[in-house]
Formats: sequence, structure tokens, C-alpha cells
Amino acid sequence: MTQHTQGTALITGASSGIGAVYADRLARRGYDLVLVARNRERLAAMADRITTQTGRSVEILDADLGDRTQLAKVEAKLRQDASITLLVNNAGMGTHTPLLDSNVDKMTQMIELNVTALTRLTYAAVPGFVSRGKGAVINIASIVSIAPEVLNGVYGGSKAFVHAFSLSLRHELADKGVRVQAVLPGATATEFWSKGGLPLEHLPKEIVMRAEDMVDAALVGFDRGELVTIPSLHAEHEWNAFETARKTLSGHLSSNVPAARYASAR
Repeated sequence: MTQHTQGTALITGASSGIGAVYADRLARRGYDLVLVARNRERLAAMADRITTQTGRSVEILDADLGDRTQLAKVEAKLRQDASITLLVNNAGMGTHTPLLDSNVDKMTQMIELNVTALTRLTYAAVPGFVSRGKGAVINIASIVSIAPEVLNGVYGGSKAFVHAFSLSLRHELADKGVRVQAVLPGATATEFWSKGGLPLEHLPKEIVMRAEDMVDAALVGFDRGELVTIPSLHAEHEWNAFETARKTLSGHLSSNVPAARYASAR
């Protein structure tokens, strides 16, 4: 049994896939858990298994984070429970359906879950982390945050928000003892694909990573203090070049005169 404690990790979307793997791995690292998802039966079974295997305390909160009333219960937990030291914003939904073939109400639901819920939970957790001088937020984004053409654009846009939000949050909290990591998985073997309308077996095997491997790699990145972790990117120099170019460009994006190429022809 694990004896040391890291505090409590609250994990959303914890009943399956990436969230379930995070629950297992974090418990083995010494975290007590608060598991959040809609399926109470699954959560209860997970809680029993994790407690038996690790000895950690596991609390479950069944909540649909797309429902503001149920979301508010989780926000309250984050504000009130000072034992929480880690928030894993994993809950999300997606689709591969092209934009113009998508139901706009479903797209709005996606924004509510992927963007609004994540934002509100972060706002609920971080002030306490700051006041206590410690804490961490892990936001599960996606490679589509930098390659939005790959899948549905609303999904890509929602993950681009998560990516940008994480970068800004880290910038603001760097000197306050609060860590932030954005994880950008590629295709991962979870229920995400079947729920989104594209069965996993239709994807090339060489691009699909096991959820266990993805989370284990992401946690290595977390231990190393990475702001952005892309487990499936082998050519690290490509990411470094991308970030260097982005940071260079950011210093040239605002000026009091238009660029010469936009000068009116006379």
C-alpha cells in the first residue's frame, strides 16, 4: 500500500479512457482522489478497485459537466476542499464530422464541456492553490490545437482554447507556486472515437497510442515541468523550432502602422 501522500487529485471524465488511467497512476503516486464523471456505477467500481489496490481514499462525484447546476457542485468541491492539490481537466467530447455537416446544438454542447466547464473548474481551483502556495493543473488538450484541419473545427477550436488558456495561466502563475501543464495527445485508443462517430478500427494502427502509454508519457512530462507535452511527437526539435518561431513572432504582432505589403496602390 502507498503510505506517503501528495494531497488529493480531482479528475474529470474519470470513468473511462485517459481519465481512468490518470486515476490509477495518480493513486499509485500517493494521491487521494476525487473522481468526476456521469456514470456513478463505473465510478463506484473504479473507486473500490483503486482503494483495494493502493490504499488511497477515493471520493466519487457523479456529475454532467455540461449541466451548469451539476457543474456547480464540482466547482464548490474545488473551492472548499483544501486537500485538493491537483486538478486534471480531462472531460471532453469531440467528433470527426465536417463543420457544415455538424449539428450546431451539438457543437454548442461541445463548447460548453470542452471550454466553459474547464474554465469554470480552473477558476474554482486556482485561487485556493495560489493562497496555499502550491497546486497544479493538468489540462488535456489535443494535437488538433495546433493542427485544426485534422478533425472537426469546433473540436479543434475548443482544444486551441485549452492550449492557449494553459499557456497564459502558466505565464500568470509562474511565481505563485502553481504548476500548469497542457497535454496534447494524438489519436488515443479510447471510447472517444466511437462516441464521435469514427470506430477506432478505422484508424491506421501506426497513429493510435494506448491510453496507458499516453498518460505515462504525459506524467514524465509533468515531472520534468513541461508546459506543453506531446507524447506522440518523436522529433522534439520540431516542437522547439515551432515554439521559438511563435515567441519570436509574438514580439512583432502589434505596430502603429500597417505592414508595407498592405500599403494602398497609388
